[in-house]
Amino acid sequence: MNNGSATLHVVKRFNSKKHRGVVYQGDALAFLRKLKSDSAAIVFLDPPFNLGKVYDKRRSKLDRMPEKEYRRWIEDILDEAVRVLKPGGALYMYHIPRWAVRFGAYLMDRLEFQHWIAVSMKNGFARGRRLYPAHYALLHFTKGEARVLRRPRIAPATCRHCSGLIHDYGGYAHIISRNKGVNLSDFWDDLSPVRHAKHKHRKANELPHKMLERIMAISGAPSLLCIDPFAGTGSAIKAAVRAGLKFAACDLYRSNCRLICQSLILAPNRNLKTKDK
Repeated sequence: MNNGSATLHVVKRFNSKKHRGVVYQGDALAFLRKLKSDSAAIVFLDPPFNLGKVYDKRRSKLDRMPEKEYRRWIEDILDEAVRVLKPGGALYMYHIPRWAVRFGAYLMDRLEFQHWIAVSMKNGFARGRRLYPAHYALLHFTKGEARVLRRPRIAPATCRHCSGLIHDYGGYAHIISRNKGVNLSDFWDDLSPVRHAKHKHRKANELPHKMLERIMAISGAPSLLCIDPFAGTGSAIKAAVRAGLKFAACDLYRSNCRLICQSLILAPNRNLKTKDK
């Protein structure tokens, strides 16, 4: 199964001090099969969720596969992602919980489980007879023992009126202030998809930039390789570039590939930072 076309084209190669990588247009599975085994330090997967969304009228059924077909396709993606991941490298998969639990179980026999990160979903709506769906799952696995695994600190929550701390942190607020933040947990309730027209590049929601910055802060290091087969408008790739990583990105749509290239040309580079701002 492929996600629209088995063809694969190089859109642009970057080889400068600021950017080192390649942007492809085409099928995600064909892209992964092209890559060398044991080559990537980070593989980030944000596939279509099979919820019936129409990303392109010409391919209106791409996000509406029979469940068995969809599961088989994603498992093929995961097999290739595991193959290209280098020992000690990190695989992140962003999905809804009902699918994340299945694909997480599939990965348990292949990789080392690290985290199920709950990413709060704001402005969601109850579906059918289920409870209100309040989070997405961000799965984090590594190929054996992680070579890079940091615990970033984030700024403590403050009141928007008085700027004081919202929590007393069990009487340890002075330590938090001295250490300039709290340790990042596996529950991220301070993120929102990019929806504002000023920052948004396409009709569909874009991933929170801070989420990708945190992934790079946890698992990234300069000169390592980040792979994204479902790049969209390139949120993960831009975060990787800002952290000094090399990249290989792929998206099915030419328009997304062009946006990635344009944003990379304009995006600044900076050294990897392990603290949220």
